[in-house]
Amino acid sequence: MFDLRDYGFTQADFSAAAAWEGCLPGRVVQDRRNLYTVICERGEVPAILKGSFYYTVQTQEDLPAVGDFVLLKYNAQGNSAVAGVLPRRSKFSRPDFLGHEEGYAKNIKEQILAANFDFLFILCSLNGDFNVNRVSRFLTASWRSGGFPVVLLTKADLIDDWDAPVRAVRKFARDAPVIPVSSKTGIGLDELGSFLEPAKTAVFLGSSGVGKSSLLNRLAGEELMEVKEIRENDSKGRHTTTHRQLCRLPSGALVIDTPGMRELGLWDAGEAVSIAFAEVEEIAAGCRFSDCTHTTEPGCAVLAALAEGRLSPEQWRNYRKQKREAAFVEDSSAYLRQKTEFHKSLARNGNIRNKRKN
Repeated sequence: MFDLRDYGFTQADFSAAAAWEGCLPGRVVQDRRNLYTVICERGEVPAILKGSFYYTVQTQEDLPAVGDFVLLKYNAQGNSAVAGVLPRRSKFSRPDFLGHEEGYAKNIKEQILAANFDFLFILCSLNGDFNVNRVSRFLTASWRSGGFPVVLLTKADLIDDWDAPVRAVRKFARDAPVIPVSSKTGIGLDELGSFLEPAKTAVFLGSSGVGKSSLLNRLAGEELMEVKEIRENDSKGRHTTTHRQLCRLPSGALVIDTPGMRELGLWDAGEAVSIAFAEVEEIAAGCRFSDCTHTTEPGCAVLAALAEGRLSPEQWRNYRKQKREAAFVEDSSAYLRQKTEFHKSLARNGNIRNKRKN
């Protein structure tokens, strides 16, 4: 029999699960297009969504994600059924544009990549695909996730001195540690190990080819994940991980591996942008006019900081871009929520009218 405390369950989770009679608590360890693998006291079992579950789903957020603690109607002869999802302690989301035709941007939905983690490992390779702006976006998305971000600069064996890239990332990292690591030589693995405690969960995030699978294999001491070579002409990788899954390491730590993402959209990130760029907003607060556009106004603190070198043009560009994107996604998702509620209201009123007629 499996001890679910080894998979991150707390007393609060067990207490919440106790309210569901006839259900076994479990944790989602794999999601393959709504066919889930759930670890429970009976071991790993295949599961699908219980039919009545769909009546309670209001948004994509209500669907199970890898890392979720769920309630199962156990079936020893076939697929068990997911009857409910317990409250999440953390989640990492991005906008889901898939399935929406051009011109229908207002149909943006939330896609949850991982849930109930303690740490976010943001991986960026020190090869030719090194991109500080991409790391900045992952950091921004992480600040409101509920987990603590850690930046891992992978393939540190490829360069002799990583001091410059570490400094470049630390401009955006705030309190997040920045650790150069190498799956081949073991550089940085001791420092990384301090976050990999028993029953603690970390989620691996990054682009294809940054070495997520190689690092996971090194930490596991075995080939858990397939590894593919990157392209030599541009140092970019091919997708190795094609689905999200949770693995348990020999240390007892839990890792959620995710497919590589070339671009990361920002979901519900207005407050996160303010956290990530707190110094920029503090500078902007010093402008003479409260509606300053930071272009030509006299007494503009931002223009002064740019001229004096206290604010880099790169930081300012990233801040403006992420602020615009966060506002756009928020407006679009709010429209979708209102649209969904409107159609539900029509359906409810229709049901009431039909009952009255009968």
